[in-house]
Amino acid sequence: MDAKTQIQNHTNYATTTATATAAAATTSTISTDITNCPIQTPSLPTTKLPSRPRKLRKLSPTTASTLTTTNEIPKTISTPSAKTKLVPKIVARPLSEDGELDAAIRYLRSADPLLIPLIDQHQLPTFDVFQPPFLALAKSILYQQLAYKAGTSIYTRFIALCGGESNVLPDVVLSLTPPQLRQIGVSTRKASYLHDLARKYNNGILSDNSIIEMDDKSLFTMLTMVNGIGSWSVHMFMIFSLHRPDVLPIHDAGVRKGVQMLYGLEELPRPSQMEHLCEKWRPYSSVAAWYMWRSVEAKAGPNLNGVNQVARLQQEQEQQQQSHQQQQQFLDPINAVLNLGACAWGQ
Repeated sequence: MDAKTQIQNHTNYATTTATATAAAATTSTISTDITNCPIQTPSLPTTKLPSRPRKLRKLSPTTASTLTTTNEIPKTISTPSAKTKLVPKIVARPLSEDGELDAAIRYLRSADPLLIPLIDQHQLPTFDVFQPPFLALAKSILYQQLAYKAGTSIYTRFIALCGGESNVLPDVVLSLTPPQLRQIGVSTRKASYLHDLARKYNNGILSDNSIIEMDDKSLFTMLTMVNGIGSWSVHMFMIFSLHRPDVLPIHDAGVRKGVQMLYGLEELPRPSQMEHLCEKWRPYSSVAAWYMWRSVEAKAGPNLNGVNQVARLQQEQEQQQQSHQQQQQFLDPINAVLNLGACAWGQ
């Protein structure tokens, strides 16, 4: 082999070796780049879920301090503001208290000038007779549906049967049998009413002290639970026995007629209208009602027989309703001119 051929072969070998070396280096570089390149995972599009705004509850200082304490059983902490405030029921001063009637007259003159002529024309009312509540309620039952003289006669015999007014007590009344009461003129129905009143006293539902201390609304509710005692009887008892100052007998036909005359109304006001019409009289509605009776009585003149007759009819209506419903009675009395004041009630 000549020298030229050897040189050519050597050149080709060198070229081939360099090419191989360059290819290997390129391959190594590519491998290194692939190794060092981080693998990218295709990311899925994120979906936003709608969320409702959270309601934040305000915590009271007491609750917050309880929740921040760990490993401790929560306890209810009472604070003075958390206690229920009891509003005492206030019983108004009776009209028999010194100066109370004078205050009532001054107030009514100012509140309703239409009453001034009536106040000037008639003498001042008197609220000075007090009887124990049990005796007064028993008396009101005995006088029901009777003329004043007949009621007084039966009441006198009843007192004698009991052994005197001071002895008219629940136990004594319960000891009287219906035949004994019939002998003195008390009907079987009234005897049952007297016994029901006495039983409610013996059972502790009623007592003289509780009756005196009750507010008007509670007293009305409790007394109308007694058989034979309706709304009219309760109102009369509250005015003439307990001397309560703010009692408006909205079912009393005499008071309604007086209101009609006072305000010049075309029709007799309904019981449902009475409180609105007479609102200005409060807190002395009892005294204004007394003047309504005097007004009707003056207009009726000497013809009082009709007045007493209608009074008995009103009480009879009350008793008829009482036989069907032994709770509160609300009656619509007869539309007539009448006087249903203390005389008809037995005072």
